[in-house]
Amino acid sequence: MTDDPVRLSTPAGRWVLLAAVLGSGVVSLDATVVNVALPTVGVELGADLAGLTWVVNGYALTLAALILLGGSLGDRFGRRRVFVVGVTWFGVASLLCGVAPNLTLLTAGRALQGVGGALLTPGSLAMISASFHPDDRARAIGAWSGLGGIAGAIGPLVGGLLLKLDWRLVFLVNLPLCAVVVAIAVRHVPETRDPQAARKLDVGGSLAAAVGLAGVTYALIEAPARGLGGVLPALVVGVLALAAFVEVERRSSHPLVPLDIFTNRQFTAANLVTLALYAALGAVFFMLALTLQVAVGFSPLAAGAALLPITAIMLLLSARAGALAGRIGPRRPMTFGPLIVTCALLLMLRIGPGSGYWTDVLPVIVILGLGLSLTVAPLTATVLAAVEDRHAGVASGVNNAVARTAGLLAVAAIPVLTGLSGEMYRQPGELAHGFHVAMAWAAGLVAVSAVIAWFAISDPAPDAPVAEEAEEPCYNCPVTVPPPSVRQSLGAR
Repeated sequence: MTDDPVRLSTPAGRWVLLAAVLGSGVVSLDATVVNVALPTVGVELGADLAGLTWVVNGYALTLAALILLGGSLGDRFGRRRVFVVGVTWFGVASLLCGVAPNLTLLTAGRALQGVGGALLTPGSLAMISASFHPDDRARAIGAWSGLGGIAGAIGPLVGGLLLKLDWRLVFLVNLPLCAVVVAIAVRHVPETRDPQAARKLDVGGSLAAAVGLAGVTYALIEAPARGLGGVLPALVVGVLALAAFVEVERRSSHPLVPLDIFTNRQFTAANLVTLALYAALGAVFFMLALTLQVAVGFSPLAAGAALLPITAIMLLLSARAGALAGRIGPRRPMTFGPLIVTCALLLMLRIGPGSGYWTDVLPVIVILGLGLSLTVAPLTATVLAAVEDRHAGVASGVNNAVARTAGLLAVAAIPVLTGLSGEMYRQPGELAHGFHVAMAWAAGLVAVSAVIAWFAISDPAPDAPVAEEAEEPCYNCPVTVPPPSVRQSLGAR
């Protein structure tokens, strides 16, 4: 924490909040915009389903593999410094995506975007946690969540409008936004770091995580085309590398992930809920964007706008859900919220060729938004409350890594689970069937997250102090969604 913490009501506090909101907002905007653009990119660059999956997972792979390192780098070298480097990197990678002449270079640019995202994502939340006075921290994080949600709200609309001009603009729009964020952060955000952070970097752990996720992801995506024999070596290497990652962390004197952080039952349980929930959301939003455009026949703009009620509902209700969890504890919201989401996903089985927005899509989207609103604030509150303040960067990185890894593997597994391959996604009937299979799997995963929450999440003791509710409802949420936030999951990033 900074030696001179800022207050939310001061100009200094508002500048810090603005830098964090805009930084995470750039990623959220990119996520929703790119997701809407996938069918257009597929046509323009001649991509099959595996190619579109790599456009999504090229980013998700490097983000999931390096986000732990991003949190640790911020704790050691300064959260503002690493945040600024991440934003700059993200902007340069966005330029590469915007000028990419083929799918290979686009995927490479997306992978580089993931590196930038891994540096800036944990830093945006950690800067707030470490910079603000303890009395203002909860309101600042709640404001970050609510204001940052605006980027997720306008993303689909921006994507639909830009696609009418050129799909490359969905990446190039990041450049001026990144420039503004860097200027604000350099001038107005105080530097903070963890004085007890390890002096050495866990290069071995980072490498093992990257190789492990890359091997497993490649095997899942390419299995339909190459068969089990063609991907078995990559799968074996990936699994062994992930096992090596755990062993490296156990033996390291400066681990990327201090394994003792998982001795806290509450922290571990919340991350298990995150794993199941965000695996489901990764599959849902990847498939939903394709299905609304290809199978149902929506335009890119209409498909993106169809998701707006989710963001609107979360902006209205997440703060209240956070306040409710503060009064009654997180266990019940984290159980009943996923159960509502499960019902929404089962109702998505009605969506297909001939579906109408008002009768088939909107009711499901509203129910999904209600369930997520009840779930995500208590979930991240539980994660952050389970660790010491000085581990804010590590905890944020771990939770982000869990969520991103879940979405990464879920999207990679879609071809295997649904039987879709090649250009089958361009056939409305085939895609609708695959979408229904994916939603059934996703509903099962979310139901599992509800069971984990009910049996493993604990409420505070009855005599524990309860945080007072802030005067302004949209600022009283004690947490935000994990940055894989749902805002970013809407883009299946």
